[in-house]
Amino acid sequence: MTRIAVGGFLHETNTFAPTKATFADFQHGGGWPAMTQGADVLKVMRRINVGLAGFVEAAETTGWELVPIIACGASPSAHVTRDAFERIVKVMVDGIKAAGPLDAVYLDLHGAMVTEHLDDGEGEILARVRRVIGPHVPLVTSLDLHANVTPEMVAHADALIAYRTYPHVDMADTGRACARHLALLLKTKQCLAKAFRQLPFLIPISWQCTNDQPTKSIYEKLAALESEAVPTLSFAPGFPAADFRDCGPSVFAYGKTQGDADRAAEAIVKLIESHEDDFDGKIFLPDEGVRYAMELAKCASKPIIIADTQDNPGAGGDSDTTGMLRALVRNKASAATGVIYDPVSATAAHAAGVGATVALSLGGKSGIPGDEPYQETFVVEKLSDGRFIAPGPYYGGREMEMGPSACLRIGEVRVVVSSHKAQLADQAMYRYVGIEPTEQQILVNKSSVHFRADFEPIAAKLLICAAPGAMPADTASLPWTRLRPGIRIKPNGPVFIPPSR
Repeated sequence: MTRIAVGGFLHETNTFAPTKATFADFQHGGGWPAMTQGADVLKVMRRINVGLAGFVEAAETTGWELVPIIACGASPSAHVTRDAFERIVKVMVDGIKAAGPLDAVYLDLHGAMVTEHLDDGEGEILARVRRVIGPHVPLVTSLDLHANVTPEMVAHADALIAYRTYPHVDMADTGRACARHLALLLKTKQCLAKAFRQLPFLIPISWQCTNDQPTKSIYEKLAALESEAVPTLSFAPGFPAADFRDCGPSVFAYGKTQGDADRAAEAIVKLIESHEDDFDGKIFLPDEGVRYAMELAKCASKPIIIADTQDNPGAGGDSDTTGMLRALVRNKASAATGVIYDPVSATAAHAAGVGATVALSLGGKSGIPGDEPYQETFVVEKLSDGRFIAPGPYYGGREMEMGPSACLRIGEVRVVVSSHKAQLADQAMYRYVGIEPTEQQILVNKSSVHFRADFEPIAAKLLICAAPGAMPADTASLPWTRLRPGIRIKPNGPVFIPPSR
């Protein structure tokens, strides 16, 4: 029987963010399943929207024997600590080494991990695994659409295959695609030629959404270019908040010949470059966006939904800034917003009890310039232990653990407050504290794009606002110091010039 070792280690690193990812963060998981090892991996990684779950399903259908090692992820943040990285990778590498004879290895990685001691977390993971398994055992890896792919990652893996949707509703599908590609490698016993291209400009995440142009048509063309000669082709728009050489968009193709791979990669690169002007759009200031949403809500039958994009915990924010909440209250909006991560305020709400009035210093604890705690009095409307299922397309049925949580009200604004952070990308993240999202005039979600998978069907209009936060909507506003020389720091923007020493 074909024996395949499987594992996962996912983190998206914003090197400008305020908080690092510790080993405990990977144990808990944030919006990811909690850390599992050994046989428990196969119990957890089923019927949920993650790459490893899709691979497991396809592998078992094929009849492969799986050797599960470790699976973990943590909410996007600043660097992964050296301790966390080394402890997790040791378990992964030692487990593969102890697995006995293997026919292949599949890893579910993100592609944008930066650690305290390594710029290229995934490149190092793949290098260490390759040293254990040798040059001839196939190593296939699924990656996030936001991967900052490096030459080292391409060199050490037999194939990298990236998601094609943002919101990422195809994470499990990408795991299945990896299984199909691995089956091809095992059947033919041939190495495919690789083509890797890095694009010359950063793409802000708000304009990477695959529901919209130009990204939608780029992925349609990409899928059409796949063939027997080019079994898999990927475009990763990148995660534009990691200050190192290989941050940015890339294209990677695998072909029967080098010419096949090169032609496919060049066709997609040319298409992306032709759309540089289109990777841009309108972003509102907080009061401007709230007032516009209030005007639209007067004659809307569905909620107006605002993305609080710069405090997106899915991009390294701490999910605790108060700029949008202040704008809602200041303009006397009728709205709901979340999730504000503040364990101290959540504990105080639980101590006070439902119906109580409680004075809080809410949020604003991550030290973001221009932000501070919101010192006000709130009514406690609902309490929760934070455990619920998120059934929408993005989380795909994951069990969520947000810790002690509350619905607080100030005026006509309701606020979801939690003890753990996760991107508000599922309607259940309102309902678990008693807020029915479909009945709100305005919703303000701490998310950039992922929320659209579950909220677009209930929205009259989607807006993007830029309140102070760790993930600037304008990539040119970040204090870059280590990008590769010559890359444009936004579409049609200035070229990066390394600072003089």
